[in-house]
Amino acid sequence: QVQLAESGGGLVQSGGSLRLSCIASGRFFSLPTMSWFRQAPGKEREFVGAFSWSGSRSFYADSVKGRFTISRDDAKNTMYLQMNDLKPEDTAVYSCAGANRRIGDYYANPSSYAYWGQGTQVTVSS
Repeated sequence: QVQLAESGGGLVQSGGSLRLSCIASGRFFSLPTMSWFRQAPGKEREFVGAFSWSGSRSFYADSVKGRFTISRDDAKNTMYLQMNDLKPEDTAVYSCAGANRRIGDYYANPSSYAYWGQGTQVTVSS
């Protein structure tokens, strides 16, 4: 069993930066893919980015490509989401997710993930 917990959210001005953390307890190395999703009020959950151990590949939504970066620190069982040049439309609750099996190209599908954190609020003011 794996538990995920996010931190690092907050209020930031447009153009600012934040770094979110997702700490995993349990079998961190058993998660072949870990991802970030976000959900704004009244909107569906949206894929942000994913990191797959297979080939150490990263994938990002077009809306954040070039501004957001995912990284992992295995020694700390932690995944990060560095968010730069934040925009008001980035305002949402950000959640990390972990897949307990190989999911191939289905990294943007929330149903691919077995484990979820509780989420952390990111608010970007204009």
